[in-house]
Amino acid sequence: MAQTAPETTQPVMAGPAPTDQPTTAEAAPVRTPSSMDPAALAATVAAGHRLTAEEGLAVLSTPDADTLRLVTAAGRLRREHFGNTVKVNYLVNLKSGLCPEDCTYCSQRLGSTAEILKYSWLKPEEAVEQAKLGIGGGASRVCLVASGRGPSNRDVDRVATMTDQLKAEHPEVEVCACLGLLKDGQADRLREAGVDAYNHNLNTAESKYEEISTTHTYADRVETVERAKGAGLSPCSGLIVGMGESDEQVVEAVLALREVGSDSIPVNFLMPFDGTPLAGTWELTPLRCLRILALVRLACPDTELRLAGGREMHLRGMQATSLEVANSLFLGDYLTSEGQTADQDLAMIADAGFRVLGAGERPGTETATAQAAPWAAVSPQASSPQARTAAPAPCGAAASGDAAATPCGSPASAGSGCGCCSAESVSEAVIEASAGVPAGVEPRIRRRGAGTAQAPNV
Repeated sequence: MAQTAPETTQPVMAGPAPTDQPTTAEAAPVRTPSSMDPAALAATVAAGHRLTAEEGLAVLSTPDADTLRLVTAAGRLRREHFGNTVKVNYLVNLKSGLCPEDCTYCSQRLGSTAEILKYSWLKPEEAVEQAKLGIGGGASRVCLVASGRGPSNRDVDRVATMTDQLKAEHPEVEVCACLGLLKDGQADRLREAGVDAYNHNLNTAESKYEEISTTHTYADRVETVERAKGAGLSPCSGLIVGMGESDEQVVEAVLALREVGSDSIPVNFLMPFDGTPLAGTWELTPLRCLRILALVRLACPDTELRLAGGREMHLRGMQATSLEVANSLFLGDYLTSEGQTADQDLAMIADAGFRVLGAGERPGTETATAQAAPWAAVSPQASSPQARTAAPAPCGAAASGDAAATPCGSPASAGSGCGCCSAESVSEAVIEASAGVPAGVEPRIRRRGAGTAQAPNV
């Protein structure tokens, strides 16, 4: 992908504009990124301004104390374009592990010793059954994902069969395929089969890509996004943050996603699996995650912004707050790791004053005043008095009511499957937090759903 020259429009800053231009003998006044006015910047974006690289750096440099003001400003753009709706997506991992690529962040990579599930292609009826369970949980888009460098033509036919069967029962549900690098004609075949979108993440900045993978290039990824677009598939492309990238590289990646024309941008937060080169990498805080999400919203105000893998681990108690900027999320588990339960996801959406976008529904400002569904409506199991009484305390609340150090919002009971915490990790929270590493938030390997005999997390 050819590099575009950075835009040079001056960032929106607080305070009056200078009245005189500096002479050649005078130095221009230095404007620090921290002097940015988030509300003014969001207003100019709403009026049609395209965020510049300099403004993007100012967004990422927002002090912790001002980050919620930034979220509020970016949130106005989110509500202008998407009202109070949240789009729910569901992943089906069609083929897990055994990948020949060497992406350093991935538990399925060549040479990974992460103890993930490994299996070849699900049968079409198995994949469709998994997808239907996600739809029953509220998903309006199903993402059919397979590990590997790219699909064979036979693999494309498999996914076409799955899509045909799924659409026969749920014609309003969107299907997004994520199969790796595409060859000539494969995107067209998927489109003919009824696939609506194709996901292929750019993952990081072009300037960092060689540090992340050597078995394919950044240009290979851009080419696949272009193939999908050319076939009429909606391009879905996002990034992974927390891999050691600089602020400049985060901005570079976000603006590249804008230039490639991604219709939806999933933001993944690195899950540093044991057995991968990035194991033990912890660079994100909840507030930094919010700043990155705000950057994406300000750069791409009318684009679907999705909370993806690692949100429970890195946003923790700020997950609901992040919905003020993001308008989409994955429900339940991910490809190789467990997320918080689907009931908790749906309750979080409702508790934050949002509602789940229905299949075939278009979000917009007309939905902005709609009332969020009550807890009982999104979680039938919690509707009875007995269920409410017996519900486990949220993670971060001990039995006595004392606050713990890892408030992710999931049950603290053993075996709860939240993907972030267990009873043991909660009890060790204070000790671990003092070491500078997030407590109890290590990736939890998926042991249910696709590829297993266990029911999925929906």
